[in-house]
Amino acid sequence: MGIRKLKPTTPGQRHKVIGAFDKITASTPEKSLVVGKSSTGGRNNTGKMTMRYLGGGHKQKYRIIDFKRNKDGIPATVKSIEYDPNRTSRIALLYYADGAKSYIIAPNGLEVGQTVVSGSDAAPEVGNTLPMANIPVGTIIHNIELRPGQGAKMVRSAGAFAQLTSKEGAYAIIKMPSGETRKILAACKATIGSVGNSDHGLEKSGKAGRSRWLGRRPHNRGVVMNPVDHPMGGGEGRASGGHPRSRTGLYAKGLKTRAPKKHSSKYIIERRKK
Repeated sequence: MGIRKLKPTTPGQRHKVIGAFDKITASTPEKSLVVGKSSTGGRNNTGKMTMRYLGGGHKQKYRIIDFKRNKDGIPATVKSIEYDPNRTSRIALLYYADGAKSYIIAPNGLEVGQTVVSGSDAAPEVGNTLPMANIPVGTIIHNIELRPGQGAKMVRSAGAFAQLTSKEGAYAIIKMPSGETRKILAACKATIGSVGNSDHGLEKSGKAGRSRWLGRRPHNRGVVMNPVDHPMGGGEGRASGGHPRSRTGLYAKGLKTRAPKKHSSKYIIERRKK
């Protein structure tokens, strides 16, 4: 999966760097795995705006992704690699031997025609999902569950990967993409390999309009507002605004916001790097 840099024929094209769609093999999604998706524009059930800078954007349909991979022992063939507007990664359409179809997040190196399988007896190969108790130490993984059978919650965005560094009793020690090292129950499933579309981080939109297509409206900085609107507003001339903080007064830089007695803190061995 590469990227394309365009010739500067217009101001919008000059800095635009977009992903190449050369690995995508199907242009329309599988109809049985697609549902409608409505956007809120940042409004709640009474019509009041509770999230700013949302609205507009291209119409999207939601693709139902199988994050559980619980069809153990049934081989599935990769039918196509597709674009998904709801996530940064690409998705792969699987045809199972028993006739079922499902979407999964496409890992790096997954090709059309390849066979993948899930379950404790599966080989630790790219695209296969198995409990971490059965994965060799040092393996690169993604799509990691936090609780057995819950479905993958972590390491799902484009180019992301974690590493299984060791095992301690009922727990596996995982090095997360953030740099955090933590324990997860070894009975939880994970998928072998890293998430595909790793060049996504190199993309540049090139113009404001591409953000509008994604449903992002113009974002106003706090320092340009008046004191009535934001704690960092006001002042004569271009005042910096004092301590960086949110609109509700919460400090934005350096203040630790994690709950001190959070249940999962005991599973974190080393905090993420700053």
